[in-house]
Amino acid sequence: MRICSLLPSATEIAFALGLGDSLVGVSHECDYPPEARQVTVVVRSNVDPHRTTSNEIDKLVTEKLKANKSIYKIDLNLFQEANPDLILTQGLCDVCALDYDQVVQAAQSLAQQPKIISLNPVTLSDVLRDISHVGKITGKTKEAELFVAGLSQRIEIVKQRSASSDLRPKVACLEWLDPMYSAGHWVPEMVDIAGGIDCLAKAGQVSKKITWNMIQEYQPEIIILMPCGFTVERTLEELDLLYQRPGWNELPAIKEGRLFAVNGHAYFNRSGPRLVDGLEILAQIIHPEIFSWNTTPDAARRL
Repeated sequence: MRICSLLPSATEIAFALGLGDSLVGVSHECDYPPEARQVTVVVRSNVDPHRTTSNEIDKLVTEKLKANKSIYKIDLNLFQEANPDLILTQGLCDVCALDYDQVVQAAQSLAQQPKIISLNPVTLSDVLRDISHVGKITGKTKEAELFVAGLSQRIEIVKQRSASSDLRPKVACLEWLDPMYSAGHWVPEMVDIAGGIDCLAKAGQVSKKITWNMIQEYQPEIIILMPCGFTVERTLEELDLLYQRPGWNELPAIKEGRLFAVNGHAYFNRSGPRLVDGLEILAQIIHPEIFSWNTTPDAARRL
């Protein structure tokens, strides 16, 4: 089997199921596990997040989408050389990965038409379902069952332990800082399982733009910064965007020293198995009296 995974989360799933040797093409963002970096990159981004501010990135992405231009480009020569018989992609978000229609168009250039599987999860259960689905179509059903069982057990442990507390602090998870976006899809569900409440977003719905007034009215007790595609270090470069906000120091979360930056790139933005790691990080942030802190600085940091 020759697999092209054009989605970082799908690449993580493939490796977890023992399909690493079958991967013949990945996207530029497929960086986990480290072995993924050895696979031919067939998709790249037209936006460099390391040399551009949050506001500039937002404007570039908005302009391209309005003009019906993709943020990503596929290298047809390398894609054709990879010659996959299975393509793992998505149709959930044009900002996060190659547009599904582009994938279909590229596939039509191949001598033999590959099977295209689109993964579009919006909840944690959807992610587990996708792992099972990939396992089924690749002959790794048993491996997928065992992997999903382990992830489900970890989720259940967090759910049961967090439920032992009567406290449910108000949490604000910010997926972008300029303009501000609340984190949607699976993140509000993760906050709920970890024992908090996120009233700025709804589970299973897209991330949405919010205003500073909404933050002030909400008065969050915990603020978690998880910009899409950003590491902790990259997020720290943007902190002044928040510190200059009027009334920032008066928010309960800031007064109580409960501002955190997490690695959204690895544990929150991708719809893959490491969301369970993200859930465990949230539990440590939201209920430190229950969950001991064992997270590394590159995964989460109290500011």
